[in-house]
Amino acid sequence: MTSNKITATSRKDEGKGASRRLRRAGQVPAIVYGGDAAPRSLQLDHEKTWVASQHEWFYSSILDLEVDGKVERVLLRDMQRHPYKQLIMHLDFQRVSANEAIRFSVPLRLVNAESSPAGKTAGVVLTQELNEVEVVCLPDKLPEAIEVDLGNMEVGDTVHLSEVVLPEGVELVARLDDEHNPAVAVARHARVEAEPEAAEDEAGADVPAAKQDADEEK
Repeated sequence: MTSNKITATSRKDEGKGASRRLRRAGQVPAIVYGGDAAPRSLQLDHEKTWVASQHEWFYSSILDLEVDGKVERVLLRDMQRHPYKQLIMHLDFQRVSANEAIRFSVPLRLVNAESSPAGKTAGVVLTQELNEVEVVCLPDKLPEAIEVDLGNMEVGDTVHLSEVVLPEGVELVARLDDEHNPAVAVARHARVEAEPEAAEDEAGADVPAAKQDADEEK
């Protein structure tokens, strides 16, 4: 597990009006809660936060949140985006304790797909059926992503969640059995759509118009 640092400052002004003023000033309103401390209103630089939000670690790793010079370990729990502009409207962070297990959704990352027998076969498509999985672990054990090795995947194979090797200290929240064992990746032949028959479209193309009219009158 790696940790990444983001910087914020505390704020006292709250409410919709204060949030609008912050956004106009290039800031993102936020809140941090959880643990033994009271919830705290924050503001972050929008440009720096937007750049951080383009990385997977922003959503799936422990963050070092520095607020007024003091660092807290947090997880991003919610992000509100503008419906059509490239703007972050609000962020929710949750404090984490080193000794308390957390539940979190972690991305699944497919690896070695191209070098697998299925990946080397022409006309075969490897598709990812499950993008993330909820796990429980101590904060220090939280992985940024869980790798799914497809190196031995053959044409027609399906890799199920039960076959994914989890990092040490990480457990799935869901219980897997014969009825609940979702597919993570599938190797199947690509569909080849047949070209539409042109015969019907071209029928009568070389028939004189007079003969076509005669046929229709019959």
